[in-house]
Amino acid sequence: MTSKIQIIVADDHPLFRGGVVLTLQEHGGFTVVAQAGTAEEAVAAVEAHLPEVILLDISMPGSGLAAAAEIARRFPAVAIVMLTASEADDDLLTALKVGARGYALKGISENALTDILLSVAAGASYVPPALAGRVLAALQDRRNMRLPEVEELTDRETDILRHVALGQSNKEIARALGLQEKTIKHYMTNILQKLQVRNRVEAALKARELGLS
Repeated sequence: MTSKIQIIVADDHPLFRGGVVLTLQEHGGFTVVAQAGTAEEAVAAVEAHLPEVILLDISMPGSGLAAAAEIARRFPAVAIVMLTASEADDDLLTALKVGARGYALKGISENALTDILLSVAAGASYVPPALAGRVLAALQDRRNMRLPEVEELTDRETDILRHVALGQSNKEIARALGLQEKTIKHYMTNILQKLQVRNRVEAALKARELGLS
């Protein structure tokens, strides 16, 4: 039997937080090990429980983005997913910059939320498709640099990037291409350097812009 994913839910609205917790409990694939209502409580809960995933609101007291930055720095194995009503480019860009692996909007369905959390826990990443194009454009404008050409990547790197754009984890990509997971990790290091991006979320956005998905 597959073990349940340990998760912390952090949101300063008790009614909303309770609804999310109930959704995760009813799904059956998650164990909510703690809840938090402030950034400080969220960091303390991660330190105490070391969950696989933390679901963070952006606008909670103390700033969910500040909590995400500290958690990413101190507990890099914990996957961070922001759950927010904000569709602002600055919030999404900041979330990715500080280390969030997922960015979900509060209007999504219960099934969509659990699917995102399962995917991120498996090593994938998620950005709402509706925001992806805008964010990529903002990244290009801020860095004042052109997109790298597909030709700068090897054929194998291009294949791997296509799978990244689909939100697949290293393990899933390795299985699809018949390679070792550690080999995919090596390729990913090269891909991130060539694309001049910080993480696989930004790599996926660039892949979509390059027409690889």
